[in-house]
Amino acid sequence: MAWSERGEAAPARMHAEATPHQTYTAAELAGLRHWAAHLPRQQRTDALALLGLGAGLGLTPREVAASRGLDLRRPRRGGPLPHKGAERPVPLVARADWDPVLGELADRAGDGYLFRPRRTVEYSKNLIGSWSLLHRPPDNLPPMSVGRLRATWIVELMCAHIDHHLIAQAAGLASSASLARWQHLVPPVDEATAARLLRGPERR
Repeated sequence: MAWSERGEAAPARMHAEATPHQTYTAAELAGLRHWAAHLPRQQRTDALALLGLGAGLGLTPREVAASRGLDLRRPRRGGPLPHKGAERPVPLVARADWDPVLGELADRAGDGYLFRPRRTVEYSKNLIGSWSLLHRPPDNLPPMSVGRLRATWIVELMCAHIDHHLIAQAAGLASSASLARWQHLVPPVDEATAARLLRGPERR
């Protein structure tokens, strides 16, 4: 039976793009973060919010736009920082490298938006794109793109040898098959790492 016939909205199922976004290199991402941290006031907050929500949580542009400070609340001191505003079948927590900056931004934002808090609409097609056009990093750095930040987050998880099904769930993708388009960016493991992963933990 069709979802519409039952009066229910179809569940959101995100799919990877036919042509996946290019990822940022580690040097490019570090350069963008340094540039963002030295922008004045609200520009700094907006830039770091884009970077943290994209590269630290793998959110889509619409999810980035909808994210509020209250979506990021640590349940216990010293624990991981979860994002409660994005619907996922598994807990979506910030990567350790982005945890402190996202926690700081969330505390400042309160119940307001993390990105462009003075806006009156939750999302518009050019909300993030227009910001990126107005705020261009130095010529040696690529422009800011949430799609590229999200792809960078996905590939980082793949390089960490995290289970592909778990990555797909955390990314909100329909299946782990969607990750195949980024596999060529994951370097092969060396013999020692391969042996350790295949051997598994010892029984106690």
